[in-house]
Amino acid sequence: MPRTRNPWILIILLILGGLAGSALGQMLSPTFPFLGTIVSAGLAPGVLDLQFMTITFGFSIIIGPLTLLGFLMGYLVYRRI
Repeated sequence: MPRTRNPWILIILLILGGLAGSALGQMLSPTFPFLGTIVSAGLAPGVLDLQFMTITFGFSIIIGPLTLLGFLMGYLVYRRI
């Protein structure tokens, strides 16, 4: 009988792997510049002012080699569970 896996576990593991890879990349990039940012993409912040409440929309993603490695490690851990 095939196991069904919870997709939320995959998302959490990918986020944790990406965070760990980004942190490691930030620490090592002064010594090894090739570990710096490869891609930086995002949506500029947009503001919705409703007089009683202000909402800001936007996001950005910054990916480096160790971030990608962290995503890969998170996926491999998910496959092993």
